[in-house]
Amino acid sequence: MRLIIEILLMGLAFFIGAKLVPGVSIDGYGSAIIAAILVALANATIGFILRLLTFPVNFLTLGLMSFIITVLMILLVDNMMTSFNTTGFLAAAFLAIVVALIKAVFGAIAGEKE
Repeated sequence: MRLIIEILLMGLAFFIGAKLVPGVSIDGYGSAIIAAILVALANATIGFILRLLTFPVNFLTLGLMSFIITVLMILLVDNMMTSFNTTGFLAAAFLAIVVALIKAVFGAIAGEKE
């Protein structure tokens, strides 16, 4: 049950983020859920491998490389879906920041400990 709630909240975060960030468009809440799932899967697979390969650079940049990898995963999903579009790297970067902030708010409201 918790996984379903997490997926729905992540979809909501993507939907809200797409409304707030100029240059990002999403067709609806269903597309937002699919985009959120695809970004999570891309981060868990391809992103994980990239983070392992770039660990020294990530360590030196204090995690900036992980952020860039997350933005690249958003751009990858953008290329995979027709109902989710970004205008480029900056729009995807702002979307990643906004989604992270929204997820933090959701976590604070739910009392989630991280």
